[in-house]
Amino acid sequence: MKNFLLKELRALLKTLSKSIIAKYDPFIVGVTGSVGKTSAKLAIASVLKSEFRVRAPGGNLNNEFGLPLALIGDYKAAYGWFFWIKAILRAFLWLVVKLPYPEAIVLEYGADRPGDIGYLLGIVKPDIAVITAIGEVPVHVEFYENPDAVAAEKARLVRSLGANGIAVLNSDDPRTMEMRDKAKGRVMSFGFDAGATVRITGFENKSENGVPIGVVFKLEQGGGFVPVRIDGVLGKSHAYAAAAAAVVGLAKGLNLVKISEALAFYPGERGRTRILRGVKNTYVIDDTYNSAPVSCKSALEILKEIRADRKVAVLGDMAELGKYAIEVHDSIGALVSGVADILVTVGEKAKFIAEGARGLGMPEEKITSFENSEEAGRYVQNILRPGDLVLVKGSQSARMEKVVLEIMAEPEKAKELLVRQYGRWLKT
Repeated sequence: MKNFLLKELRALLKTLSKSIIAKYDPFIVGVTGSVGKTSAKLAIASVLKSEFRVRAPGGNLNNEFGLPLALIGDYKAAYGWFFWIKAILRAFLWLVVKLPYPEAIVLEYGADRPGDIGYLLGIVKPDIAVITAIGEVPVHVEFYENPDAVAAEKARLVRSLGANGIAVLNSDDPRTMEMRDKAKGRVMSFGFDAGATVRITGFENKSENGVPIGVVFKLEQGGGFVPVRIDGVLGKSHAYAAAAAAVVGLAKGLNLVKISEALAFYPGERGRTRILRGVKNTYVIDDTYNSAPVSCKSALEILKEIRADRKVAVLGDMAELGKYAIEVHDSIGALVSGVADILVTVGEKAKFIAEGARGLGMPEEKITSFENSEEAGRYVQNILRPGDLVLVKGSQSARMEKVVLEIMAEPEKAKELLVRQYGRWLKT
């Protein structure tokens, strides 16, 4: 019975959301990739809001239920059948009455399995398609034949564009740039590569006196450049998000100065390399939203660059890697050995991170493994000392936000600062 109701709900949401789009005809920016989708979405929304009435749905509304919900209303998540009844009634209201509706909507297109993006494109196709990155071993590869098949699924977003559409591609990611031949219209790019439409230069993770602050960099385009500073977050992922947003802004007629001013309002997202104060006068790099090989390597680069008295890496399982899981976790461990003073792992797969670190000479007494994040959090709190810098990262299933909750200086602000602080997540 439940499966039947879910099937009927999915069909009804698709019909309603398509009807709403047909009535209001907003400009659609679609974002996909294996990493960085939400950060890019938020940065793009920050830029477009300087000129347009924009909706960028919160949470992770990027699947067969979430994407149509994002078109129906400005929701962050769904909470049970009563919620869906209210959402459906709201959708009918949009159709019956002419109400103020966003001029532009920035959507994530998620793909866990083959065909997912095709289904979402059956609801709404983008006017601009942004591909953040794919990487050598992308997340969700477990459900595909190989990484090329993942890239092909993501490329469907580019293929869906009409002749007037614009593909915005990460110039530093080879699998992403291969998609340029699949675009019918204009292709623009972003990245550190010299040939990018918007190029990132002068990037730096800023810290002062052992206190991490944020990132600074420049965005260059057509011989001109603007400085960008984003406080409270670390890592190149935010520069990539800002550069992707700059390309979208340029495509919509904004100039680089206005784009730079708008990016000052880009907040970063919870669980994406955010800087939090920790207990015992420590600092935490909270990267707990999810984990994939490319994003885990980037997080370790941040840990390596920021000065600290002692560095602690708390790493959980990376999920949905299929036959690549052991190899990839082991390779991450090899990187940890040259970056962190202490390694704590969470989960069965993450034990191979520990093995990789041992194999590269990290002392046994500096490595500890746990089955779950609650135990790991209590252990990390006990071993912390003033001046430590702690990186916490793992896939959603590892629930690494529970580690951060244990070691953050202001646990009373958990709902404001951490991921998955609602509904079923708080019960598991």
